[in-house]
Amino acid sequence: MDRNTFTGLFLIMIILAGGVFFMKPSEAELKREQQVQDSIKNAGLKSAPAAKPAVTPVKTVDSTAVKGPFGANINGTEQTTVLENENFKITFTNLGGKIKSVELKNEKTYQKQPLILFDGNHNKFGLNLNIDGKVINTNNLYFTATTTNNGITMRANYSEDKYVDFIYNIPANSYNIDFNVNLNGFNQIIQGNNISLNWESTLLQQEKDAKKEREHSAPYFKYVEKTPDYLDLHKDEKKELTEGKIEWFSFKQHFFSAVLIPSVPFEKGDLEVKFTNEPGKIKWYGANMQLPFNQLAAQNYNFKFYFGTNKFSVLKGQGHEIEKQVDLGYWPLKYINRFVVLPVFNFLEGFNWGYGLIILVLTILLKLAMSPLTYKSYVSMAKMRVLKPEMDEIKAKVGEDNPTLLQQEYLKLYKQVGVNPIGGCLPMLLQLPFVMAFFFFFPNLFELRGESFLWMKDLSTYDNFINFGFNVPFIGDHLSLMCILMTISTLIYTYFNNQISGATGQMKYIGYIMPIIFLGVLNSYPSGLNYYYFLANMLTFLQQFLIRKMVNDDKIHAILQENKAKPKVEKKKSGFQARLEDYMRQQQQQANQKKKQ
Repeated sequence: MDRNTFTGLFLIMIILAGGVFFMKPSEAELKREQQVQDSIKNAGLKSAPAAKPAVTPVKTVDSTAVKGPFGANINGTEQTTVLENENFKITFTNLGGKIKSVELKNEKTYQKQPLILFDGNHNKFGLNLNIDGKVINTNNLYFTATTTNNGITMRANYSEDKYVDFIYNIPANSYNIDFNVNLNGFNQIIQGNNISLNWESTLLQQEKDAKKEREHSAPYFKYVEKTPDYLDLHKDEKKELTEGKIEWFSFKQHFFSAVLIPSVPFEKGDLEVKFTNEPGKIKWYGANMQLPFNQLAAQNYNFKFYFGTNKFSVLKGQGHEIEKQVDLGYWPLKYINRFVVLPVFNFLEGFNWGYGLIILVLTILLKLAMSPLTYKSYVSMAKMRVLKPEMDEIKAKVGEDNPTLLQQEYLKLYKQVGVNPIGGCLPMLLQLPFVMAFFFFFPNLFELRGESFLWMKDLSTYDNFINFGFNVPFIGDHLSLMCILMTISTLIYTYFNNQISGATGQMKYIGYIMPIIFLGVLNSYPSGLNYYYFLANMLTFLQQFLIRKMVNDDKIHAILQENKAKPKVEKKKSGFQARLEDYMRQQQQQANQKKKQ
């Protein structure tokens, strides 16, 4: 060690020794500090009293004895209080004066464990207060709790006459919590004209398929006089909400939601979602909402929490169009689901049948409603099948080298016998929106959650009849028996449909490829959806069997020949028909010119 280093260390030791001696507190200062620590201990360690018929006055602590805002509330020991009604059990904590966890009493996770929406330190909730240039988040303060029969009051004292109250009231037989915030005496203390409400939460896995649960979970929000919207379902996103005042926002999972509804809309704010790969966790949500601060001596804010299921009727009862969180598909599918399928489903539910039977009856009713279109489609395809020998003759006469001329000759034949070549397709296209509507209806239908039928233990998720124990490309780690049955029935339906329509060539084989693709796509979809598609195929077989008994090919052929023999009355061509014939003439002329060259 050189002399300079030794000298420096020696001087530092002298300075430290002198600082300890001259800065040693006096006896009076030590006594005053002990009083402060005792007051902090009394404020933080004293347990909340048990529920009483009336509100017990909240003890106040003179925070001016400790330097800085909320000095007596900075340190303490966390204590919890549990309140509940018929639907949920709420755990409150004095750390932040917030709701620590929410358990829905009438629901279970896929593992049959108590269903907890959020819990522990992953949930943060509080106000950001700008005081003396420093932002204080109430989430980090220790409040004093006072309980009543159906509620709890949390108080954090700034001084004797200045405090923050979080008042929670739990109505009986409800999914709601009334939440009131009182800021007393903070005029001229809080800087600025607004304060921020911050809420962060990590969603816990509730369903068997975490991947699908993530795909159906997102923060939602609604601007005043606008339709609810949501953040990205498939990637991280942060969105500034500045297009208007915010009527409500929610942390929505697949089948459950936590919603915060202010009595006066938020001025503006932002929402954020982040994916997490931690086992047992789905996504992280964060929200920051601006509240107006009018520098009043007593500033009050009123809110309502909703903690419950995403059952359409329950959400609709909350008002504010919160039920639109339930994804019923795009236009026009969502209108079919909301105003046709859902009312019929709810009607059938009133008979207290099992959900397997309800889906069966729902499918039968839909097939009966669509039977006129099915009949028309079958007859149109039967006409095309009867005409096939004549079309083959035309093909042999004209040849395959001139497809434009061949199509012209086909059109002449259709016109002579009075057949619409797309008559079999149009009825099927009209039925397609209803088929697609169920693709959104069943995966988002809360009523199917946890409901079993036959070997399917939960109609709201896949039935893993065969577990591989490893991931198979295109299929996944399991095989759904109901999906296999649906695929087999679709292949059989395609075979018979080709027999009816007389499909040949590529069109004949394309129909067999699609069911195989659907096997990979729908293998992880709810067994209730695959069950519906299976039933729809089986009922279609039955319809075609009955229609075949009523429709005779010989009679159809005779009618077509009669139409062919009738004198033709020229009808005014439609614009589409005229354009089609003009296009085909142009194609024929181009083909002739190429031959001459």
